[in-house]
Amino acid sequence: MNNGKNLKAVAYGEVLWDVFENEKKIGGAPLNVALRMKTFGCEVAMISCVGNDEDGENIINTVKSLGLETDTIVVAENFPTGLVQVTLKERGSASYEINYPSAWDKIVLNNSARKRVEDADVLIYGSLVCRDTISRNALEELLEIEVYKVFDVNLRKPHYSYEILNQLMQAAHFIKFNDEELLEIATALNSPFKSLAENMQFILQKTKAEAMCVTKGKHGALLHWKGKIYENEGYPIEVADTVGAGDSFLAALITSLLNDTEPQKAIDFACAVGALVAEAPGANPEISNSKIENLMLK
Repeated sequence: MNNGKNLKAVAYGEVLWDVFENEKKIGGAPLNVALRMKTFGCEVAMISCVGNDEDGENIINTVKSLGLETDTIVVAENFPTGLVQVTLKERGSASYEINYPSAWDKIVLNNSARKRVEDADVLIYGSLVCRDTISRNALEELLEIEVYKVFDVNLRKPHYSYEILNQLMQAAHFIKFNDEELLEIATALNSPFKSLAENMQFILQKTKAEAMCVTKGKHGALLHWKGKIYENEGYPIEVADTVGAGDSFLAALITSLLNDTEPQKAIDFACAVGALVAEAPGANPEISNSKIENLMLK
């Protein structure tokens, strides 16, 4: 299920440091997806921008040591590497204070970035990176390239508009929401529906997307794939924090589906991976195949 050895992926967007009370951890939703896909055997490149500072140097060195291609991460002279202040609430949920402007707001494509996407099987992108016109323009250029496109909706107030979200949805083959994001966007598009399944179908009809998934926290996830809906109701775990859990879920799901895993097995696997990330501190804990398999057996 997690064998992505022949899959070439590119993630576009923010790379940064999540600053917790006592430590900093590497993060950014697209980077979290990329790092997890790498652990599943995919060949992955990260398109982003860091500052000409110690934080930026540490990100490039860390990402390189974890096996990602970094020739597509550019260095900005006039903007600092991104930092996000993470505050953990009850039950491990998190709130974020996102510094602006950061280097990842100013992504400029180099030739390596364009070539990587042209050669890729899948491009993963999010909405947060579009808060600045420079990074948004670069993404729009990449979205013109013929490649399977996965849009990871990531609503962080006040860093989004419904107009831009709609443009990003229209470009995608596959869209990932959490339940709150789906209902908010569906309401903004005047959906008359209440249920997640109905609103998934509503969004699919409003866009050119072929498939969609919606995470439901501890209650698992829904997958709309090739006209059918698949569901996993979640796995019982003790939450440390939810940072990055949805990103690893998406990495596991897309890797599985694009390697022709049966959809129910794919969503079961993805929910197990997401749960194990939530069980450990930070966005990118190491997770063994045996842990995933044991959780799925439960």
